Amino acid sequence: MHEGRRVVNANETGLRDSCFSTNGIRLHAVEAGPEDGPPVVLLHGFPEYWYGWNRQIGPLAAAGFRVIVPDQRGYNTSDKPVRIADYALDRLADDVAGLIETAGMERAALVGHDWGGVVAWWVAARHSGRVERLVVLNAPHPVAFRRWLRTSPRQWLRSWYIAFMQIPGLPEALCRRRGWRPLMEGLWSSSRPGTFSEVDFHRYRDAWSQPGAMTAMIHWYRALLRHPPAIPSDVRIHMPALILWGARDRFIERRVADESLALCDQGRLEVFEETTHWIQHEEPERVNRRLIEFLGGSVSPAT
Repeated sequence: MHEGRRVVNANETGLRDSCFSTNGIRLHAVEAGPEDGPPVVLLHGFPEYWYGWNRQIGPLAAAGFRVIVPDQRGYNTSDKPVRIADYALDRLADDVAGLIETAGMERAALVGHDWGGVVAWWVAARHSGRVERLVVLNAPHPVAFRRWLRTSPRQWLRSWYIAFMQIPGLPEALCRRRGWRPLMEGLWSSSRPGTFSEVDFHRYRDAWSQPGAMTAMIHWYRALLRHPPAIPSDVRIHMPALILWGARDRFIERRVADESLALCDQGRLEVFEETTHWIQHEEPERVNRRLIEFLGGSVSPAT
């Protein structure tokens, strides 16, 4: 067992609960697959937690990968620093780079969705030596997104919630109303019918109800405007990169995917025309196949 990592529990599903010490905090994570397999780190977005990858973990593990899925800082049972500055993008990227090191790996493949995709882009830009391959699902490269906001009033309208999240206390209070109903309705209304089940929402409500979790989750948005990242001299992505994009995303314009691809030396973009922002939930088999093929695993007939 590597220093800074502790396996808490292994259950009948093959999932291992672990804790990693990284960048001055403790992150809870779920692991699966052979410990000596090629490492893959899956990064969730808002308002999910590790469970947002529940349809990918098993197939990736079965394909021979060592799969590590952390609750990022502020989420579920991971540590929740109190300052907004503690959720700056540079710190979030440092968490992931540190996790890779703490897990005893020199490099790992990174897969990120939504905010997890933004973090994955930034790890690849700032800590390129830690990233073997990069896969991003419906999340913009931070520099591409910044450039796009300067020229697209439509994207500003789609991103209205970022400004709303800056109000102290109000977003948290709204999210908690009627047993987290506004958050659930946000997921329902922005996804295809049937994407999220009652079982899913039961698990999400448990994670949202962790002490301090909702404020910490919203601090990611607050820090984005109040503590913007330091832009490195080279923001290009040099390792092989795959962008999977649901074309019916109501939050991010499709053109941002092209702008992000333009910052990749070895990039490929695949658009899922009938899919929304919640691409890995709506098309799990197709996403799993693309991940395994791109990351170099063995695709089973059932995948």
